[in-house]
Amino acid sequence: MTTSIKTVDVRSIAPRERHPLIFDTFASLASDEAMLLVNDHDPKPLYYQLEAEHHGKFSWEYLETGPEIWRVRIGRIAACCA
Repeated sequence: MTTSIKTVDVRSIAPRERHPLIFDTFASLASDEAMLLVNDHDPKPLYYQLEAEHHGKFSWEYLETGPEIWRVRIGRIAACCA
């Protein structure tokens, strides 16, 4: 089974529009789906924002760490049973 990953390349997007696009894409993911973020700098501030707003509901895996391109796999973690 192959799962497609949505790629969000924000390198050519205005900085003020990046986080809304990323959060909209994250919100559109089903449980256990992921997106690939491509950025021109380390998106660590985005990690902290996701952590504050979606604690325990996402995964974060650096696939490439610069110096010119950063690629991060961001996944939506399935809700666990109570």
